[in-house]
Amino acid sequence: MAKLKIGDKAPEFKGVTTSGKGVSLSDYAGRKLILYFYPKDNTSGCTAEACSLRDGYAELIKMGFEVLGVSPDSVKSHVGFTEKHSLPFELLSDADHAVAEAYGCWGLKKFMGREYMGMIRTTFVINDGVIERLFDKVKTKEHFIQIVDSYK
Repeated sequence: MAKLKIGDKAPEFKGVTTSGKGVSLSDYAGRKLILYFYPKDNTSGCTAEACSLRDGYAELIKMGFEVLGVSPDSVKSHVGFTEKHSLPFELLSDADHAVAEAYGCWGLKKFMGREYMGMIRTTFVINDGVIERLFDKVKTKEHFIQIVDSYK
């Protein structure tokens, strides 16, 4: 699949969130969605990113955004992560990484000389089904500000 870019139609997805409900991209029709892909619950970078979005959540809502995080972790793991860090938004379990693959966020990674397949940290801002912003160099501790500043 070709790499997604700004202006592309966002791929449809379906999955189960922390609340146990099914969710799909079409549920956000007519709205702005911050869809962020992250590697793993309760790791330092992923926690920093989630907490940045949590801390800016009220402002994001005022700006008309909704937030949905995606990782390969289980719903049970997401529930614990959400409770531990008081996250006000849903997380989607993508255990088979089908959603990540559709968005080009599952691929070869390298760490300490080892290569493996994993989640590539990326955020898409989707406005009524179209990719409006794309962040592939996510600043985990400042991600909320990174998103807001892109609209100034």
